[in-house]
Amino acid sequence: MPAPYSYDLRQKVIDAIELDGMPKTEASQVFHVSRNTINLWLQRKAQTGDFLPKPNHPPGNNHKITDWHKFKAFAQEHGDQTSAQMAELWDDDISPRTISRALKKIGFTRKKLTATKNVMSNKLLSLLLFSRLGGVWEPNNNISQ
Repeated sequence: MPAPYSYDLRQKVIDAIELDGMPKTEASQVFHVSRNTINLWLQRKAQTGDFLPKPNHPPGNNHKITDWHKFKAFAQEHGDQTSAQMAELWDDDISPRTISRALKKIGFTRKKLTATKNVMSNKLLSLLLFSRLGGVWEPNNNISQ
């Protein structure tokens, strides 16, 4: 959308018409503004008392998911399902793509543990198990008592 005419130009045109008695056609030629624009400015002044331009704010995006704590708990509970299945289970009418974007936003991933992490978690579990049993855990020997 193009930028609106400046307030000082609007003021000059309106003053020339109202105070100096210049016809609208002549004012439109002098200030290089269309007659329709001048009529709109005069209408706005009659309605609101001023001829400021309308605020030009594009409409915002209404997000479907607003409670992120609730969605994170929902993702933890239903994380094994597809986005389409999760969309059906969600309270509001929501698309699978929106679910997918929200999962990405909260950092949710369905990745499995890598081999290194899996081995490390197995070692930690065995260490915990053997320490509770009173055994001594060594990396090369799994059990030594």
